[in-house]
Amino acid sequence: MAANKAPKGKHSEQDKERFLREHRLTFRLNDLEMKALMKYYKKYKVKNKARFLRETVMYAVLKKFDEDYPTLFDLPAPVKDNSPTLF
Repeated sequence: MAANKAPKGKHSEQDKERFLREHRLTFRLNDLEMKALMKYYKKYKVKNKARFLRETVMYAVLKKFDEDYPTLFDLPAPVKDNSPTLF
């Protein structure tokens, strides 16, 4: 096994530092939002609520980035001018 590779299922110290969560976010919900969230937790047996919220938010963020990324076929059509062309 290579010296820089961690055993399967284990993370190196460098990985642990890279993925360490140092930033805290706090937000508020109204009564209906909280009730809906608690109902979801119970219905789908969510055990790790912080992980669920983090993954849900990051999924929405990454999906939006993916949708907004320009592609060859999503470019706006070129503006036609009325100047003469050779063809």
